[in-house]
Amino acid sequence: MSMSLTQHVVDFVLDLDYAGIPEGVRRTAVEHILDGYGLALSGCDEEGHAIIRRLVERSACAGEVAVLGTSLRSSAELGALANGLAMHAMDYDDTQLSTNPDSVYGLLTHPTTPVLGATSAIGELVGSNGRDLLTAYVAGVEVACRTSDASNPRHYQKGFHSTGTFGAIGAVAGAAKLLKLSREQLLMAFGIAAALSGGYRENFGTMTKPLHAGKAAEAGVLAARLAGDGFTAATNILEAKRGMYNASSDGYEPARIEGRLGRPFYFEDPGVSIKPYPSGSLSHPGQDGVLELVREQDVRPEDVEEASAGTNSAMPNALIYELPQTALEAKFSFPFFLAIAILRRKVGIDEFRDEVVRSPEVQEMMKRCRHVVDPEIDARGFQHLDTRITIRLKDGRVLEKLESVATGHPRKPMTRDQLEAKFFECAALAIDPDRARLAADMIWNLEDLEHIGKLHEMLVPG
Repeated sequence: MSMSLTQHVVDFVLDLDYAGIPEGVRRTAVEHILDGYGLALSGCDEEGHAIIRRLVERSACAGEVAVLGTSLRSSAELGALANGLAMHAMDYDDTQLSTNPDSVYGLLTHPTTPVLGATSAIGELVGSNGRDLLTAYVAGVEVACRTSDASNPRHYQKGFHSTGTFGAIGAVAGAAKLLKLSREQLLMAFGIAAALSGGYRENFGTMTKPLHAGKAAEAGVLAARLAGDGFTAATNILEAKRGMYNASSDGYEPARIEGRLGRPFYFEDPGVSIKPYPSGSLSHPGQDGVLELVREQDVRPEDVEEASAGTNSAMPNALIYELPQTALEAKFSFPFFLAIAILRRKVGIDEFRDEVVRSPEVQEMMKRCRHVVDPEIDARGFQHLDTRITIRLKDGRVLEKLESVATGHPRKPMTRDQLEAKFFECAALAIDPDRARLAADMIWNLEDLEHIGKLHEMLVPG
């Protein structure tokens, strides 16, 4: 009898060990773990996280793990929820690239958020060391990325948010790895996690989008712990006729996952991008482009007649806000990205504030900025993020730049200095600089860390 797809994935998780992870993949994983932990701190500054903290405070739950960036402790499940939500709260977390040419935008999940949200909680709970955390994290990211990549593009087109769906599958893989579940228990855990997964794109631009990611992390922890205690579920949940792929994706492509797990690792090819801006990934090549133009050509706001971002015709379906009124809406608005880059010459956390978005100067500049369909770019297909930035100046000059990939893409990777700058920008919203420096050093040397809890002690206020 041939092995089922779910069994194939489970066996990969069980068989993976630290020695089996190439050194280059370990280095890349550490970069993404640093990025994820930083985002867990910056997300504490968001209103949605404050509401989740009130939920934690109301819950009579065991103080098993830290709610990072705060003095709170919670159950592992609620800790994963809070920390996972925080990591996605600013839309600043990493993004998986797709191998499927039919994939809309060529992007899929935000893999680190659900996986690190789950593995960091379980790692603290059971006293895992750095090598164990890294191994479980790599396993979870690989599973999240490969299962998502194998799905029919209809999954996303129909409205599912794959970070909330396949992110939960990656989260349970990592959590179960740290809990050392048996093969039978892990099969059950996958079935439970699939039942707990979810998320719909209609929620983009609201607090519920990051909740999708937090719930995926929570689902991974809850499913793994339930399975460890004997809770049952279908053991063929991925491929079954009424299972995850057929119910949500109209099927899947076996060749994109069978025999591909760790061969090569997804971090090696096609890769996972680290975000340079706290907003939707689709806009990032364009944001690179407008910032480069403004800085190189010394563009002044008062000199701009009009600015536009030309993309394929699918991108406006995701970047839906022409004149956003909140920071959450602004994360999905090309007019805002253009306007804020022209006005401030930077696009960071401080730019995505409600008061900034609503300010008269930003609102006025956005009226001069447009998101348009570029016929030449549209003809290249929806899997590309090519963006043509055009700035028309009042003196008649027209400035133009075409960008295909953004800083942080595997073809345009961030330097260590850039990674640390982002981490410290995020950490400054929750902890003091000395603790942030110590935490960063511990993450860079993760393989030497004896207990994840020691790291988490640095990631809460002193």
